[in-house]
Amino acid sequence: MTQEVDFNVWPKGELNAAYAQYFIGNSYLAPLDAQNGGPMNVTFEPRCRNNWHIHHKSVQVLVCVAGRGWYQEWGKEPVVMRPGTVIAIPAEVKHWHGAARDSWFQHLTYMTKVEEGASNEWLEPVTDEVYDKLPGSAVISSNLPLIGYPRTLNALSCIREVEAANKKK
Repeated sequence: MTQEVDFNVWPKGELNAAYAQYFIGNSYLAPLDAQNGGPMNVTFEPRCRNNWHIHHKSVQVLVCVAGRGWYQEWGKEPVVMRPGTVIAIPAEVKHWHGAARDSWFQHLTYMTKVEEGASNEWLEPVTDEVYDKLPGSAVISSNLPLIGYPRTLNALSCIREVEAANKKK
């Protein structure tokens, strides 16, 4: 059974035709004030994932807002993404992210610490052979802790850290 998401909460957006060559399956983009530096909402249909890629000279932040998905760095174990998961991906780290096999998946994304000359390098696809080795829905539906991966934070903890930093200014 496929887990649906409520597109009235986070818009599905338009088919991501411009970057379709870097995805397996369909993804959709809904800009949320992106022209002013705001985040982009990215929706993945079940099994959709982007290719391995690297963000040069910038940090990508992912905030899962609906459904279930995956994030994986090259050479490391995959990380479950559920609503509330926040991942900051350092510059120069090869990674991919996408939906679980039986769930739609939505994340907000934005770039920070963007240096001059920042770019994306799109690499090889995440093959079905690799993707099909991911744990099943019973694992990612479980109540696994959101914290425990070096750059994975509970969203509330992330907000508290930012608030604390702002108070010190």
